[in-house]
Amino acid sequence: MKSLLGFISLSSIVVPSVAMANEQSLKVVFPKNNYQTSADRIFFIGTAPPTGQVLVNGKPITRSLGGHFAPNFPLNLGENLFTFRYENQEVQIKVIRVANQPEIPQGLGFAPDSLIPAVDIARLPGEVVCFSAIATPSAKVSVKLANQTIILSPQPQQVQLPSNLAALTGTSQSTDQLRTTKYAGCMELTPEVTQNVSTLIYGNNIISGAVLPDNTKDMDLGKPEFQLTLNGKTLTQEGKGKVQILAPAKLPVIEVTADGGVARTGSSTDYSRLTPLPQGTRATVTGKDGDWLRLDYGGWINSKETITIPGAIPPKAIIRSVTSRQLPRATEIIFPLQTTVPLTVEQGSRTFTLNLYNTTAQTDIIRLDDNPLISRLDWQQVTPQQTRYTFHLKKDQQWGYKLRYQGSNLILTLRHAPAIAKDKPLTGTKILLDPGHGGNESGAAGPTGYLEKDVNLIVSKLLRDELVKRGATVVMTRDTDKEVSLPDRQKIIHQEEPTLALSIHYNSLPDNGDAENTRGIGTFWYHPQAHSLAIFMHNYLVKELNRPSYGVFWNNLALARPSAAPSVLLELGFMSNPQEFEWVTDEKQQKKLAQAIAQGVVQWLQKSTK
Repeated sequence: MKSLLGFISLSSIVVPSVAMANEQSLKVVFPKNNYQTSADRIFFIGTAPPTGQVLVNGKPITRSLGGHFAPNFPLNLGENLFTFRYENQEVQIKVIRVANQPEIPQGLGFAPDSLIPAVDIARLPGEVVCFSAIATPSAKVSVKLANQTIILSPQPQQVQLPSNLAALTGTSQSTDQLRTTKYAGCMELTPEVTQNVSTLIYGNNIISGAVLPDNTKDMDLGKPEFQLTLNGKTLTQEGKGKVQILAPAKLPVIEVTADGGVARTGSSTDYSRLTPLPQGTRATVTGKDGDWLRLDYGGWINSKETITIPGAIPPKAIIRSVTSRQLPRATEIIFPLQTTVPLTVEQGSRTFTLNLYNTTAQTDIIRLDDNPLISRLDWQQVTPQQTRYTFHLKKDQQWGYKLRYQGSNLILTLRHAPAIAKDKPLTGTKILLDPGHGGNESGAAGPTGYLEKDVNLIVSKLLRDELVKRGATVVMTRDTDKEVSLPDRQKIIHQEEPTLALSIHYNSLPDNGDAENTRGIGTFWYHPQAHSLAIFMHNYLVKELNRPSYGVFWNNLALARPSAAPSVLLELGFMSNPQEFEWVTDEKQQKKLAQAIAQGVVQWLQKSTK
């Protein structure tokens, strides 16, 4: 479902741009023939003339008054053939279900792509490095590395975590177990002070002998060699990833080159995002997983967003006085640092917290005059290497923030509440509207092939007109059928600094979703400053339009992530639901929807600026 997420891709439904389906033809829009999925079920969406029956594999299916359908069927592993019939018309769709678990070898062998580490890794001395493989049951498995042998033991059955997308279909439970034989073991490299020896630990067994170099040179241990023995037969296979030990006295220092480096909790895009690192941030690398770098404060970043600073020592900063200045619609706080350091932000109820890492305070003076936004600024040395600044705010609602480095000075901009006029309720406000998708990026499709990108634009233009009537200045990320990248949409929000931003979308589901019975309005937020807006708009639209509720979700979406303003993504109905699709495409209902969104914005702003 591209509609839901610029960041997460669900059941991508990409079809040629068409007006509406031929009223006299049977049409199956999704899935296409020979579609592959790892889901255990799949839904189909399509349409046929409302009179008569549509049969799937000889059985009638439920349809809407307009003739649309979205049945859901279980899938067997391998090929599944579905035959749709309407009168003398027939459409056949083959769906191929692929396994979502590693294939267990029939004979002596390792499962494909199961040897871990799968990429080159680097760690500090004293860290634990673990190895694992999926292999033939009841075998003996070991790894050889740097003249040492690490025994890999069979592991208890592993609980399989649901996909993040399971939260969208109400199936987010860890119940399935991986039916595989996984072998795993670890080794710890501990440089002894006097003997300079590494110690390999497996359970209670200690194996010594691998000599570490001095602490100014990295040590390349090479690729691990996996060995599998069963019934007197032995198989050896080289791992894909090399293991390296970083020299503590010569750790690389990187600088973030991206405009907002993407920091994560782990070494892939599967891991959650942390506060983006401002361009120019410097940090020490303490570990590597392929292209991913672990930084000294705990976050990971892709090396493509950084450069290495030759000869640099680990960055450490001292901070002394902190000053502030009021701008016409914001307050700027200047943190003078010796060097640029990693940071994180936390927004709470009437608090804004900034954590500076690799930073020690020598702060004696903070200047903060009487301020329309901030009541007090406190600081605390949380650890010897982390300084925390907490802004106590006068009101619950926060209106956006920006962070940037200017030289080694960190500039934090906290935006003030808008001034709401009484004659026209939105006078003095700027509302940014983002009609989702566009151009070759079509988003979801309805049963007739009608595209989400088109209805997004129609409703956004209607909403623009309603907001302008109420006095708002409206900025749109697109007002024609053109493709605008997600980074470009984010930049527009950052540059325009709107009062609030709304991304307009319509929904679909993951492959295993129940499209026939899932409908309603959903709202998505990321920063706490957008939570109140998301809750209010969701409840207001559900009540005023008498629509079902799909729910309110915290979600890591590209158009919910901008921090410069409260930003919410609205999923206003399901393209994939036969009944709701008829409401989605009804012109009178589109106008009512636009009016309701505009009035909801008015009421939320009036409530939030009191």
